[in-house]
Amino acid sequence: MSRYAIGDIQGCFVELMSVVESMAFSPQSDQIFLVGDLVNRGPSSLATLRWASQTEGVSIVLGNHDLHLLAMFAGLAQPKPGDTLQEVIDAPDAEHLLFWLRQQPLLIDLGDVLLVHAGVSPSWPLETAKLAAQEVEMALRGDQWKDFIAVMYGNQPVEWTSDMKAFDRMRYSVNCFTRMRFVTTDGALQLKYKGEREQAPAGIKPWFELANRLLLNRRVVCGHWSALGLMLKDDVWALDTGCVWGGALTAVCLDSGKLYQAAARFEYQALSD
Repeated sequence: MSRYAIGDIQGCFVELMSVVESMAFSPQSDQIFLVGDLVNRGPSSLATLRWASQTEGVSIVLGNHDLHLLAMFAGLAQPKPGDTLQEVIDAPDAEHLLFWLRQQPLLIDLGDVLLVHAGVSPSWPLETAKLAAQEVEMALRGDQWKDFIAVMYGNQPVEWTSDMKAFDRMRYSVNCFTRMRFVTTDGALQLKYKGEREQAPAGIKPWFELANRLLLNRRVVCGHWSALGLMLKDDVWALDTGCVWGGALTAVCLDSGKLYQAAARFEYQALSD
């Protein structure tokens, strides 16, 4: 049995199929983990969702674009420039697909590897991270999920404290798991800057470079940050290589470290978008 992780697909279904074929993936014995942002900006979000939801051996964690799709479907978010989600919302099986999407986790713990979309708060040890993910997952899966979506967005709070109210706590968790790139030197979220780490303003650094971060006993495998590109450090593997921007779709075997890549057929979105 082999375990594979695949970076941000964002509707680049042809490239996804190319990568999966190159793995010689066997649904009966192998596992594929998609690290979020299955949809949006690329041409085939609907095909990607259908494949992920129907293929044996495939698991996902939710990314920010997946949550944006849920918010649009609920009527709680408007399309953004470059969005390509309307085909999903208009599909005859949209309700089934979006119900399936709401059941998916923010975090998967494989024992040796932790899979998330963006990252794990430097303030969280493993058990806190798992509890934070479970709280949001329960809200998304429940009958009142739209009430949570309605208050999910926002850049506050930026720090984890023991006396946070439930919606504040869950908003912080969503931002860590699906939006985070940089934190301040004392661990507070900094969500405005999205560029390359070498050009980052003074006083902030990538979340995984904070010296006193508490999660040190799992390799974190993530995506989300195309400006960072492929990074395979001992404790963090980042897999977003910007397929939708004309880069490539990247996968890695979690057991051997072997890479699989498919170059983007097109620049589906311009980098200036």
